[in-house]
Amino acid sequence: MGVSPRVRFWILVGIVAISGFSQGMLLPLIAIIFEQQGVSSAMNGLHATGIYIGILIASPLMEAPLRRFGYKPMIIAGGLVVGLSLLAFPLWQSFWFWFVLRLLIGIGDNMLHFSTQTWITSFSEADRRGRNIAVYGLFFSLGFAIGPAMSKLIEISPTLPFIVSGIMTFMTWGFVFLLRNDFPDHGGSESTSFFGTMKRFSQVWKYAWVAFLPPLSYGLLEASLHGNFPIYALRSGIEAGAIAYILPAFSIGAIVFQLPLGMLSDKFGRHRILMSVLFAGAFFFVLAGLAGSSPLWLTAAFFTAGMATGSTFSLGISYMTDLLPKNLLPAGNIMCGVAFSLGSIGGPAIGGLIIEFFTEGFFYFISALLITIGLCLVAFSLRKKYVTA
Repeated sequence: MGVSPRVRFWILVGIVAISGFSQGMLLPLIAIIFEQQGVSSAMNGLHATGIYIGILIASPLMEAPLRRFGYKPMIIAGGLVVGLSLLAFPLWQSFWFWFVLRLLIGIGDNMLHFSTQTWITSFSEADRRGRNIAVYGLFFSLGFAIGPAMSKLIEISPTLPFIVSGIMTFMTWGFVFLLRNDFPDHGGSESTSFFGTMKRFSQVWKYAWVAFLPPLSYGLLEASLHGNFPIYALRSGIEAGAIAYILPAFSIGAIVFQLPLGMLSDKFGRHRILMSVLFAGAFFFVLAGLAGSSPLWLTAAFFTAGMATGSTFSLGISYMTDLLPKNLLPAGNIMCGVAFSLGSIGGPAIGGLIIEFFTEGFFYFISALLITIGLCLVAFSLRKKYVTA
């Protein structure tokens, strides 16, 4: 017995939303707690990479169990790991204990995202793929937008944000038990061994490597903003209370344009839309750098930058799905996650070092990276035209 395909879609989207909520809460919350305790920005940035190191460690190991056990058991296991880890934060406030918990949340989130993402891309028709993945990204962004607001709860109790997030995770997780299990397309006689996975990774890289650059850029952008910006703001004289509404402005901007950009990519092509949003995002982050310590102008810059770049992850997934046959989608989704994780690990670490030695350069670093990736997409487009000419 199972629910209708429509209800299944919205349950999966709800899982993604609560995952975004917990991630959006953890990055600025822990950054603020450590900054108030005198932890250096470099160590603070290193700590923020914990969740993405967990994602990266788990990524090569995800495809084989998904093919063997199906989507539902993977989502159940991932939700259990995330929920228990969130509830464990109040048990002991220690730099390295919290780092281990972040690693575990990264592993659990990888199981959630990889399974839900692959499930949605596998049953989405080509003419609705951009829309469905945009809704997926929209709800993740919605959760991420609400998450930073939880930072205010530390004024009541430092443990309260973790407890609320853990309870909400388990409440959403319970709906997964209503779903009927399903399995990815095996494409005939696909091997479920680790070596079979590695072979599929090489095929995916050959056909769709360009589609992994947007998730890379989004991972770096998202983690840098939520892990480094609170430190940048506090050192620039911006009050902690203002951070709680400046940061969500980026996610709100992403929410506003997530679905329209997904639908535009269905009509005009993923590659063209991706190049446009990357260059536009670079421009808006330059404006953020020029805004100085003005909460109002920073909020406006974050909102417009979110409108431009908040869809790069979902657009990258849709682009990857366009380029690959269905039997390679699990491996392709893993590699999107790996690219996202690499960006997320590099972002806070590099951003923390930049803030430590050149605070004003934070936003210009982000702009330079977006321009670089945009130029890579332009080069790919020109090379493709030259080869096919």
